[in-house]
Amino acid sequence: MANGDITKEIEYDKIEVVNSWHIQVRRATVIKEEQSDGSKKELTRSFNRYVLQPFTSQVDADSKWTHTATDLSSEDASVQAISNAAWTDSVKTAYKTFTESS
Repeated sequence: MANGDITKEIEYDKIEVVNSWHIQVRRATVIKEEQSDGSKKELTRSFNRYVLQPFTSQVDADSKWTHTATDLSSEDASVQAISNAAWTDSVKTAYKTFTESS
């Protein structure tokens, strides 16, 4: 890297468990410029938020529920770790029960 070079960094700076099963994620996109001393000065920071749930749930015409597990394979390792720790079997069962009663 050289003085004036621009870099883009992605940070997962906030991962929260809400209501036992919702995982709220805040992803920051940080643009930095390299300084003459080798340090990087932050130029901009923007945020993207999204929520993950353990399942995508649907009910068919016969009132039968289908729960498809959320695919975390494309998520950052930190998001995966927190989701896997939070979504215990009892939490997943509670989520299905809540969804089916709504």
